[in-house]
Amino acid sequence: MNSREQRLLIAFGSVLLLVGGYAGYSALGQYHTRVKKDIATHKATLQVAQFAQEQADAVQAEIEWLNKNLPDPKEAELVPSQLENLVTSRATGFGLTVTKPTILENATDGIHYERARFKINVSGSEQSLYQWLVAIHSPRDFRAVTLLRLSPNREDDTKIDAEVQVEEWFVPKSSEEPS
Repeated sequence: MNSREQRLLIAFGSVLLLVGGYAGYSALGQYHTRVKKDIATHKATLQVAQFAQEQADAVQAEIEWLNKNLPDPKEAELVPSQLENLVTSRATGFGLTVTKPTILENATDGIHYERARFKINVSGSEQSLYQWLVAIHSPRDFRAVTLLRLSPNREDDTKIDAEVQVEEWFVPKSSEEPS
């Protein structure tokens, strides 16, 4: 092999080495970019998962409380009258004057619970009214005051008139359950 062939072979090998190096560098750059993109995607997925875990942890105590305090199923027709008896008896027990007690239709828009609703107008002293409201508002019994309108009594300045709506959440007894 003469010197010209040797130089040609070296030049051809050098060009081949440069082209191969460039192709390798380009492939490595694309791989690096893809890895960076995958890392960013996985970081975003991790953040979503951590947020979901935080949300689950936040409501876990509430779920455990609900499971522990799940009320017994009740007849949907009886709950409103029981609620009316409770609210009116507590109102008279606190010295309030009861006017316009009205049983409202049960709200059945929940998946697991229905709501018995009762509206009542009462009149009495401020202290008695507040004590009565505290007595009937009981989250532990799934009962809440959902509407409260206060106004001064027209005949007696020492009394307050209140329109109150009380709702009680209950699990309806299904028709398949034996009585």
